[in-house]
Amino acid sequence: MVKHQPLQVYERQLCLSCLTGIYGCRWKRYQRSHDDTTKWECLWTFILLCTFSLLLVWFYFWWEAHNDYSEFNWFLYNRSGEWSDGTIPILATTAAGFTYIAFLMILALCHVAVGQQLNLHWLHKIGVTVALLATIIGVISVTQMWGEEWDVVWISLQATGPFLQIGALATTTALAWLVAGQVARGEKTRFQMMVLLIYLSVLLTLYFIPLSITSPCIMERGSLKAAPAIIGHQGAPMLAPENTLLSFNRALQRNVSGLEADVTISLDGVPFLMRDRTLRRTTNVRSVFPERQNEDASLFNWTDLSSLNAGQWFLKDDPFWTVQYMSASERWSVGNQTVCSLEQMLKLAAKSKSSAVFTLRRPPPNHPHHLDWVNLTLDTVLRSGIPQRQVMWTVDSNREMVRRVAPGLQQTSVQKLPLDTLHHTDISRVLLRYNQASVQDVRLYNENNISLTLYSVNAPWLYSLLWCSGVSSVSSEAPQVLRKMHYPLWLMTPDEYCLIWISTDLISFAVVLGIFIFQNYHIIRWRMSGMRSYNPEQIMLSAAVRRSSRDVNIMKEKLIFSEVSNGVSSDEPYMENGFNYYTN
Repeated sequence: MVKHQPLQVYERQLCLSCLTGIYGCRWKRYQRSHDDTTKWECLWTFILLCTFSLLLVWFYFWWEAHNDYSEFNWFLYNRSGEWSDGTIPILATTAAGFTYIAFLMILALCHVAVGQQLNLHWLHKIGVTVALLATIIGVISVTQMWGEEWDVVWISLQATGPFLQIGALATTTALAWLVAGQVARGEKTRFQMMVLLIYLSVLLTLYFIPLSITSPCIMERGSLKAAPAIIGHQGAPMLAPENTLLSFNRALQRNVSGLEADVTISLDGVPFLMRDRTLRRTTNVRSVFPERQNEDASLFNWTDLSSLNAGQWFLKDDPFWTVQYMSASERWSVGNQTVCSLEQMLKLAAKSKSSAVFTLRRPPPNHPHHLDWVNLTLDTVLRSGIPQRQVMWTVDSNREMVRRVAPGLQQTSVQKLPLDTLHHTDISRVLLRYNQASVQDVRLYNENNISLTLYSVNAPWLYSLLWCSGVSSVSSEAPQVLRKMHYPLWLMTPDEYCLIWISTDLISFAVVLGIFIFQNYHIIRWRMSGMRSYNPEQIMLSAAVRRSSRDVNIMKEKLIFSEVSNGVSSDEPYMENGFNYYTN
């Protein structure tokens, strides 16, 4: 009597155990499966892919929105009444969520590569759901509160588009190994064609997407104009409290060409510098006038305003994380700043021969100077002694009267008006947010001798983009950063970009073609050589490539037992495919 008894010898597959264990909590060998993934798990894989894509866009948005972090915090302050850096929790949760979802995506791709069934653990499903819902809520909230900031995504693509295309193409090329393996192991022609069609569609799109990429930094080097002049918006608010004399002095030390401020009219008719509606954020009004801390700043007289401290808040809140780098003497100077008047700023600009630009907020209806606010401001400008040609006048109200009284002022519009209107009203300058003027607008203004100033430009990539566009000047809260730039971050001629584009596409195509040929070598050889060149055993083994793993294992076991019955010694063990067999 012959008895066959297989003895299983398991190989230690540490990587595979960790792969299936972390993704689906399947640590033991018998829990792993090469069967097809269920439709339910396919749905969760699709949800994971959508979450990853949405988080990628969300992460990119906040990365490029670094230019406007202070603006976002100011929006939060106006809504809540309390100052806090709202970008920190958003950035921390976004980075953590993106890292987690990206890790799951890598594990899922590894499962597909080794032919393992996708079976996402329920804890990961909860995590994916939370990440998806949190991101959707974040997108909706930002859209409602700060909708115009989404323009930064499209603007930044002009600076990052060529490099993102190369990165996306490299990633897609690397995925060719995974796709080719699925095509080689696929059992259904429809599935093979669908995978191949989707992959080739994505690949061809990336090959030709540079045709739609436009960037002002793709230009002839000889066409590059001088760097845009830098105007210190509120001085240098990252180095000293905003709208204070110390802040303006710090900006002038960085060789800015002008100073910009926000102006309000006091109760007794003195124009002073204040960005907020109230004094709570940037002064110690809570301790000096606690019962008036929520009043409009314009309802204070100049005597009361002069008694307030406008620097201690900067040391306490540290809005730009710069206080730790200050010396003891610098902190003392910061902590003893007072509210600055418009006349003080204009005299400083006149002394340094810098231009001055300010936006004026009209007092409320119950204010005694609600009607003559323009006249008071104009009188202050004329009394300061600053040359009229150094002042950019942005107030639209009573512009004709201002032009008659002070014809030397540079009439500036804060709205995007047609060229005919600008020429008709003798407006020679335009002050806009950076997302309100396209490259075509910049070129059109330059051709018609209209100077364009864009605000607030704090990030080097945005400054480089506007430099290549030909913008004449920018208003910045970070003049100390932009002044260090002596050339755009990158500049390529059209021929150089075309060479990089074509070379990248050709290299990618060659790599993808080589991977597909290598992965499908046996199938290609079988179809090109013909059936007559194979013996029956070779045909059987070639066909086994397209069979499921379970059928192949059964076939190998039958062959093994067939060898035993045809003369293998009954007492001598032998090994086949990780199993020890012997006969009694």
